[in-house]
Amino acid sequence: MDKDIVIKVDNVSKTFRIPHEKVSSLKDAAENLFRNVGYEEFKALNDVSFEVKKGEFFGIIGRNGSGKSTMLKILAGIYQADKGKVYINGMISPFLELGIGFNPELSGRDNVYLNATVLGMTKKQIDKKFDSIVEFSEIERFIDQKLKNYSSGMQVRLAFSVAIHANRDILLMDEVLAVGDINFQSKCLEEFNKYKDLGKTVILVTHDIATVQRYCDRAMLIRNGKVVKIGKAEEVGNAYVYENMSDEENKVEKAEKQAIIQAEK
Repeated sequence: MDKDIVIKVDNVSKTFRIPHEKVSSLKDAAENLFRNVGYEEFKALNDVSFEVKKGEFFGIIGRNGSGKSTMLKILAGIYQADKGKVYINGMISPFLELGIGFNPELSGRDNVYLNATVLGMTKKQIDKKFDSIVEFSEIERFIDQKLKNYSSGMQVRLAFSVAIHANRDILLMDEVLAVGDINFQSKCLEEFNKYKDLGKTVILVTHDIATVQRYCDRAMLIRNGKVVKIGKAEEVGNAYVYENMSDEENKVEKAEKQAIIQAEK
């Protein structure tokens, strides 16, 4: 792989099997072993290919259910692709399920050390960055309180701050810019720009087209698990907006036709 390419995705597909019957207990699961339970296949990704260069800010956009988050979880190693290959050249810091591993009975301070250790930081590294982590999260006054007393926003800000200080080469972000108020979001974007200046790579999944067009170098539009367009962020963002407008027009047209049919009966 070209040394300037940090992520290469070749013809990746991923299908989920969704049972028709809801399993809510171990008893249900055991009973389903002895009877024929139907499944529906959902193809989350269908033959997806793209490359991301070192130091690039790359956006992935699309409607709900298009496969964006599934792609990010495959890059993070959470899911395995059914087909295709993924090549990654560098250490990844995933901003997908922020706060996983946090213990509500421990203080914010203890959870910083716990979460940072999970992300691969040594105690010496955490000691060195601890004050910066807490300052960035904006919860200095509450750092020694138990996490269960934090609001959900405070917990996510703390987890976000830990993750951004993990000093990885590649950042994977899934809607994390919804964290905190507008000032905190702006501070996060400034931090990502610093990462770009250091030659690190950012991959962003979001519905915020303005953010993609402003900060991303390139973007990819996915629809129903397939790549629709890859190119300059401005052009891909415009294609996404046009796609949404077309979908809404089709819905209105369909509703009008159904209303006419009902009126004629």
